[in-house]
Amino acid sequence: MIVARLAPPATAALWLLVSSTAYPSGFTIEQVLGAPFASDIVAAPAGREFAWVSDSRGRSNVWLAAPSQAAGFTARALTHYAVDDGLAIEDLAFVPHHDALLFVRGGDPDYPDKPAPNPAQITAGVVQTVYLVDFRGREPVKLGEGHAPVASPDGNRILYLHEGKVFSVAPRRGAKSEQLFNTRGKVDSLRFSPDGTRLAFVCNRGDHSFVGVYSFAEQALRWVDASFSLDLEPRWSPDGTRLAFLRLPWRHDEVGLIPHRAGDSWSIRVANLTDHSVTEAYRAPRAAGSVFHALSSDAQLVWSGTQLVFPAENDGWLHFYSVPASGGEAQLLTPGRFEIEYAAASPDGSSIVYSANAEDIDRRHLWRLRTANGTLEQLTRGTGIETQPAVLGDGVSIAFLRADARIPAHAALLEPGKAPVDLMAEGLPADFPAAALVVPESIELPKRAGIAAHAELFVPPSATPGERHPAVVFMHGGPIRQMLAGWHYMDYYSNAYAFNQYLASRGYLVLALNYRAGIGYGLDFREADGIGAAGASEYNDLLAAADYLRERSDVDPARIGLWGGSYGGYMTALGLARNSDLFKAGVDLHGVHDWHHWTLATERDKVPLYGLDAPAAVIATALAASPIGSIATWRSPVLLIQGDDDHNVAFSESVRLVEALRHQGVDYSELVLPDEIHGFLRHASWLRAYAATAAFLDGKLTRGASP
Repeated sequence: MIVARLAPPATAALWLLVSSTAYPSGFTIEQVLGAPFASDIVAAPAGREFAWVSDSRGRSNVWLAAPSQAAGFTARALTHYAVDDGLAIEDLAFVPHHDALLFVRGGDPDYPDKPAPNPAQITAGVVQTVYLVDFRGREPVKLGEGHAPVASPDGNRILYLHEGKVFSVAPRRGAKSEQLFNTRGKVDSLRFSPDGTRLAFVCNRGDHSFVGVYSFAEQALRWVDASFSLDLEPRWSPDGTRLAFLRLPWRHDEVGLIPHRAGDSWSIRVANLTDHSVTEAYRAPRAAGSVFHALSSDAQLVWSGTQLVFPAENDGWLHFYSVPASGGEAQLLTPGRFEIEYAAASPDGSSIVYSANAEDIDRRHLWRLRTANGTLEQLTRGTGIETQPAVLGDGVSIAFLRADARIPAHAALLEPGKAPVDLMAEGLPADFPAAALVVPESIELPKRAGIAAHAELFVPPSATPGERHPAVVFMHGGPIRQMLAGWHYMDYYSNAYAFNQYLASRGYLVLALNYRAGIGYGLDFREADGIGAAGASEYNDLLAAADYLRERSDVDPARIGLWGGSYGGYMTALGLARNSDLFKAGVDLHGVHDWHHWTLATERDKVPLYGLDAPAAVIATALAASPIGSIATWRSPVLLIQGDDDHNVAFSESVRLVEALRHQGVDYSELVLPDEIHGFLRHASWLRAYAATAAFLDGKLTRGASP
């Protein structure tokens, strides 16, 4: 059994010293990607245990931290998977009164109902499976095929989802699972009532969804205030007599390809399950904030006594508001020019701990909101990144993810009156090059088309005065993402940060561009006019980045390249297609290449999606905003990388682009990863992709370099 103790803050400095002594310069991709990555941190509903998933070179395992009999906390691995087999672990959940955890292994985290991907070519196949593991770390027990497990308040019943249906099973080896009920549509968002006698859930039926309640005693099902809208996020009142939920009007642009600063208003409904009455507690104003934008955490609604706390963007930033559950005036609780991202409520709802970029726009820190009086308290500060809080059962201690510019995301604990302490799980590898990493500089680019984009700048550590370097612009995906001044809390972008550090170590000046359409800088920035298929206005920010780099005395303007994944792949391809004169090479990972193709399916309904006068104009705008629409001016070489089991961006996007590049005579290279998904599941796949990317950029940007 692997056991680790919570390390004091000085431990991080010790690791830096060890790394500096052992690794003074230069490092490999394998080394900078070699540190364990923590995610999915959750707290027990009672007691002081918390758990997380640690991924070490593709080997995902469940870790548990609990108070020790001596002092502080100890942590241990509950599972011991030792192969990079692409079977990711997610959906951690505690089982009350059973000293056990639920988890899911296998499947595509973004598309759990699709056939489980198998990038490691396991000949027996892969099945997404719900497991139970006890605190002693004995062999996990298989409970059934599915995902999203949840335990009843007494811990004696486990529910989970499989192909949109709800199954029930006892938490023990050999227990037989049974379908709980049958209904049309696909079920999700399972929520037990406080006493465990009923279950609230959402039933998705395409262009609408219902909130339902199932009674275990009566084996009866009822729908709550059914409508033509999307009803989501059911949350029980503490006494179990009422159910609050969100009502979002359906819109055609569900893919989110165009800006939506305002639209048909969303609302909060509260159903009284005793007398069957329903109250509209809140309706968003038909202005900023009328289109709902969710927190990244699980819960969007929090009961706090007779009040409901919820996120909204009424002042142009994602903040918390409160409103009486009976209806009334909404009150802003967290004013300021910042965004809340993750949040977790104390068990009694009296406080909410959230991560935000308040007073530090390119990082994340933790704050506590006292819901009764609106008091705000900053809990962490400095040059670190603290996010994804989980409030322990004592209501005051907080588990969270912590990182900085040199140390990747790991579990940490904050107790009242104490400094945060780090829990590094397996510890950093001896050859992890922490001390060799550069601290990126946050910059704001000059305004272009009315908006100033932001970026993180990585200057080569070996730079000497007068030396001109090749430069690379990295563009994140999403586009609802933000690169930070340190290691990212999402595995995809943690890997991207590592690779940007690797490029900097090899003499590249790297600019990680936070272009409009991303998060972190307010509603107007994220929903800027003309983004995406409505005109690709975010391309202005790439041009601003190019101008900035070309004006720097340490950049060779003839050796500027691009790389990015997903939406960043789209931006990479668009840059090469429109401006091969500026961008000499690029690496496009699973990018979108043809908005015109994305719009056609909906345009068959003859409904203008983009506020234009006619479908023909919509299609023309989408095509002009696509890389495929500027293929005639594409000259620069490109490396295309994609897994062929990609459910986020169709593999055909790259197939069609390759055909166009071939006909255009453009120099292209390709790396196809059979059976990989959008966010590669295997560590080996990331190593292959990044090794190919580095070799390609070296070949195109460093050979025959200008003086």
